[in-house]
Amino acid sequence: MQRLYDFIRRNPTGVDAFWALVLFGFSCLQLLSAAHDPKQPAWGLQVLVSLGMGVAVALRRRMPERMLLLVIAVGLAQLALNVQPRIEDFAMLVLVYTVASAGERWASRVALAGSLLAAPLAQVRWSSAGAGNGGQQIIFFVVIMTVPFVLAWVLGDSMRTRKAYFAQLEERASRLEREREAQAKVAVAAERARIARELHDVVAHNVSVMVVQADGAAYVMDTSPDQAKTALETISMTGRQALAEMRRLLGVLRTGEHQEAGEYVPQPDVQQIEDLVETVRGAGLTVDFKIEGTPRPLPSGVELTAYRIVQEALTNTRKHGGPDAGASVRLVYFDDGLGLLVEDDGRGAAHEMYEDGGADGQGHGLIGMRERIGMVGGTLDAGPRPGGGFRISALLPLKPAH
Repeated sequence: MQRLYDFIRRNPTGVDAFWALVLFGFSCLQLLSAAHDPKQPAWGLQVLVSLGMGVAVALRRRMPERMLLLVIAVGLAQLALNVQPRIEDFAMLVLVYTVASAGERWASRVALAGSLLAAPLAQVRWSSAGAGNGGQQIIFFVVIMTVPFVLAWVLGDSMRTRKAYFAQLEERASRLEREREAQAKVAVAAERARIARELHDVVAHNVSVMVVQADGAAYVMDTSPDQAKTALETISMTGRQALAEMRRLLGVLRTGEHQEAGEYVPQPDVQQIEDLVETVRGAGLTVDFKIEGTPRPLPSGVELTAYRIVQEALTNTRKHGGPDAGASVRLVYFDDGLGLLVEDDGRGAAHEMYEDGGADGQGHGLIGMRERIGMVGGTLDAGPRPGGGFRISALLPLKPAH
């Protein structure tokens, strides 16, 4: 049964041609039954009318407007040549429905007008057969004959409305699907950027500390073994911290949640900035750290952003400030925001790293800073400091912690 249904859907013209042959066959049977009626017009004219109506039914879905005009022409020929209505005129109802459901609007209006005129014209043309009937009976027959045409047009127009409604639903579903795909791509891009920022912050900072300590240990290995041992212990501690943060990040990627138990560690916050400063001091960088204002709870996104900004700023000082550079870190709690100021007195950085947003693959840390601050609605100012060195100033808006 399903195969038959699929075949009908794939071959609508073939199905229409089948029903056109059936209609033509019944028409021919009717002609044979009335072949000896002297009042009937020539047999050939009636066959031509039947063929015209059959062709219209067969091609109604391929050329609905043209077939409507063909049916109108055949109907007018019937009126002119006195070929009385027979079973083949059922094709008129089929064409009215087809044009109303799938044809052009002008053709639908023409079909409606023809539906309203067909019965009165037929009654006028062949009213001699019922000349003795009263006017009320004529009107009754006209109404009865008009109803099927109007119903065919109403059904077709309703089908047109239904098709348009389903087409609108399909278009809306397709648009929503495209929007979902676009949103998914944006989410993937945002997640990739977030992962890139986290990896850069974790790897760049900790590896930088490890490299500085390793160089120092190699330099004093022979002259000051105790100092070299301290440097190696710092390398070991920094490496473990880097592994812990990497496990945290991988845990987030695998589960989609921040794991705070087992081998994962919580995200860094503002309170850990002091520990970060102590670690950097242990790596040989002189850092002056101060907190101004009254510390208070912050949203987790602001906490992580503040920590990463200070971390990246101190990492850049070690990388670009030179061996004798010193730095200062200021955290200022305002009524409506948290201010961060990280300065150093080193050599500074090349302009393409802070002006051009990381040209030629450089300045990824500053790019990450801007992205992080943009996510929490803050502002960032990074550039050379008057008198030498580099300055990073940020303002993060405070919102009530939930």
